[in-house]
Amino acid sequence: MVCSRDIERAAELIRAGGLVAFPTETVYGLGANALDRAAVRRIFQVKGRPVTSPLIVHVDSPEMARRLAREWPPEAERLAQRFWPGPLTLVLPKAACIPAEVTAGLDTVGLRMPAHPVALELIRTAGVPIAAPSANRFTELSPTTAEHVRRALGDSVDMILDGGPTQVGLESTVLWLAGPPRLLRPGMILRRQIEEVIGPVEVAGRIEDGLPHPSPGLHPRHYSPRTPLVLVTDGVLPPGRGAYLWIGRPAAAARSVRMPSDAVAYAARLYDTLHTLDAEGWDWIAVERPPELPEWIPVLDRLRRAAGR
Repeated sequence: MVCSRDIERAAELIRAGGLVAFPTETVYGLGANALDRAAVRRIFQVKGRPVTSPLIVHVDSPEMARRLAREWPPEAERLAQRFWPGPLTLVLPKAACIPAEVTAGLDTVGLRMPAHPVALELIRTAGVPIAAPSANRFTELSPTTAEHVRRALGDSVDMILDGGPTQVGLESTVLWLAGPPRLLRPGMILRRQIEEVIGPVEVAGRIEDGLPHPSPGLHPRHYSPRTPLVLVTDGVLPPGRGAYLWIGRPAAAARSVRMPSDAVAYAARLYDTLHTLDAEGWDWIAVERPPELPEWIPVLDRLRRAAGR
């Protein structure tokens, strides 16, 4: 596990323009100094990420976030008080110090205070905000363990901080606050929870391909194993040998994995399960479609994008 000397070494690397993979409560991030243009460009090179997909900037406090936002509306303050540290990213007008490389050239920046002691201590020790997408190749499965990062990125990362498995398991909720509130990406902080704090929130529509995205994770195909993934509702599986993830309806598959019936527990297990099955060489991975209920929206979003739908 991570000790203080590991944090100090990682912080030195961040300040020197290096890349450090580190745990958050959601997934592992691939971090660089958010104020260092060259370091940020390395993130895109290592991931094979298009420059139209912005990065989330991780902070150690609301005070740091305010310095990085040109505007900090009352809604941002209330949400930060309620959900930070935690898996909620707020998209706000950016301060001049944030490089265009971080924001896909947009005038907004996504800010988040992660709820993980290693992540927070790394930011505090480095003394700079850390830009960090998930520590994987672009559009592939997000990592929820240090081993997932090693398999995906190998020695292209200067250091990996192994903080054990992540707890939430899905990427953060992303909320637009540079105008009327809009939900850009669902996550385990739900729309209804946000509305309890700030009132009505719209849901953003689909972004046209080729244009800069206001949030990461909006590509039609994303969060995908290399093995083809299909969603099923009737237990009818594709031909060939495959693995089947199910909640309430088993089916005859070469590999059968029963998943939790609780959305929070399901989300925490999903990526790790898909990483395991992806390494086993099946013809396909079939997933029983979860229920169309509000608490399952983040899981459904990830599964639909993983299936390219």
